[in-house]
Amino acid sequence: MASEQKERILRFYRGTEGEEMAMRLLDLAEGVVKTRKFRVSPFLDPYGQEIAETICASFDGIQADFDGGYAGAERQRAMLRHSDFAGTPDGFGIACVEAAWNGQFARLTHRDVLGAVMGLGIERALVGDILPGPDAARILCDAKIADYLIDNLTMVGAVHVTARMGVLSEIAPREERTKEIRATVASLRLDAIAAAGFGISRSRAADDIAADKVKLNWQSVVSASKTVKAGDVLSMRGRGRVEVSEVRGQTKKGRTAIVLNRFF
Repeated sequence: MASEQKERILRFYRGTEGEEMAMRLLDLAEGVVKTRKFRVSPFLDPYGQEIAETICASFDGIQADFDGGYAGAERQRAMLRHSDFAGTPDGFGIACVEAAWNGQFARLTHRDVLGAVMGLGIERALVGDILPGPDAARILCDAKIADYLIDNLTMVGAVHVTARMGVLSEIAPREERTKEIRATVASLRLDAIAAAGFGISRSRAADDIAADKVKLNWQSVVSASKTVKAGDVLSMRGRGRVEVSEVRGQTKKGRTAIVLNRFF
């Protein structure tokens, strides 16, 4: 890749949450070009996956495949592979660790389990989706840290857990429940769309945005006045995601009609 093109990509992501990941993925892509083989990225959120696709499109002969350990995974690893590579890649290096506890006395959430994993000094990029249940959670992770997790993940908060190796093939595909929401809003401001999509007041939505509880297209945003468009995805901590399916134009009263899909 020409240095000018690389600089254009870095300049595009500079100052955003994607800057560090763009740099890491560019290094991987350059390694693929040099070796004519393949490289596997850390776990990427949907925004990181878009960055990987953008970078691969900028290199001749590189394609990106994605896998998160099971069908429908949100966080996935990208395999950047050169078209000249004739071998068979040895997989994405993903393992499943199951942490179990007594469900009669404790109910642990995604945040609880993630906090305990991060408390072991593990980088977030080495952890994929976490799938909590009533008495156990499946933790998708880089296979290289699976044994460390099994040996050291003994507590989640004040709850004792027992960790063991799980089986990826036993994880069912993600099935998300959705609800269509038809609404009218005064404007396409982020706080107005969030209020309509998550069923809260506009002032509450503005407060949550200011508190960095809302992401727009998987990026932090602290301005409630940010304009939202069709195709955008809002996520709110603890409330799920909302996709702006359609913007239908103005009503006779001057409000904007929208169609949203809320994912639970």
